[in-house]
Amino acid sequence: MSRIGKTSLAVALKYDDLSAPRVVAVGRGEFGQRIIDTAREHGVPLEANPALAEALSTIEVETEIPRELYAAVATILAFILKVSAEMPARRAPTLKP
Repeated sequence: MSRIGKTSLAVALKYDDLSAPRVVAVGRGEFGQRIIDTAREHGVPLEANPALAEALSTIEVETEIPRELYAAVATILAFILKVSAEMPARRAPTLKP
């Protein structure tokens, strides 16, 4: 997530532990803010990293992140795992079929 002036930039990643994380949503402005708001509503931890958000925003949706960004994204994933472990109430709810 990043804020450039008054424009929100949000990039959502999905990581299933079977392959590299992939970009699942990118939005600027109102759409970016909607991604941020939806994440907050579902207890998804957010990390503000403008440079990484800009780099990730250039990747096509449903595409794995390139190797060049593995280290930066690993830092974000470690943060999310730590926050999720420390604050179970912030975890996204499990949806039942």
